[in-house]
Amino acid sequence: MAFFRLARAVQASGRSLRRNGLVLVLGTALVACTPVIRNHGYVPAEDELAQVQVGVDTRETVGQKIGRPSTSGLLNDEGWYYVQSRYRHLGPREPKEIERQVLAITFSQGGTVENIARYGLEDGKVVEISRRVTETNIKGLTLIQQLLGNFGRLDAGGLLAD
Repeated sequence: MAFFRLARAVQASGRSLRRNGLVLVLGTALVACTPVIRNHGYVPAEDELAQVQVGVDTRETVGQKIGRPSTSGLLNDEGWYYVQSRYRHLGPREPKEIERQVLAITFSQGGTVENIARYGLEDGKVVEISRRVTETNIKGLTLIQQLLGNFGRLDAGGLLAD
């Protein structure tokens, strides 16, 4: 009799263990599918930006009031650019940018603030910063044609140089 009670208890604990294991696996899968939001960069808030006056403030005063940006004009240093992005990471998928803000402060030749503009993700476009493509000057010649084409251009004086 005691043996049968023990067997039923073991069987019941086995079902409970399987049920708990299933709950654990489903819970882990659910947590793995929860999106993670990450912020990158900095854009001053509107109340901070209200301290900056167009035509009055200079680079130095803007730097003191809202801080210096991580990016400025690359070619002519006419502006400062504050960039902030939000990315959503979902499981093993590639992160997706869900929000972007760019605050552009341009300066006049005299160094005072000329314009303040905000741009969002919907205003952006892909900008190619550097394109490193070597153009070929071979216009449809085969390797044999290139090699044979050099025979007429050889100069004996160039071959016998000191």
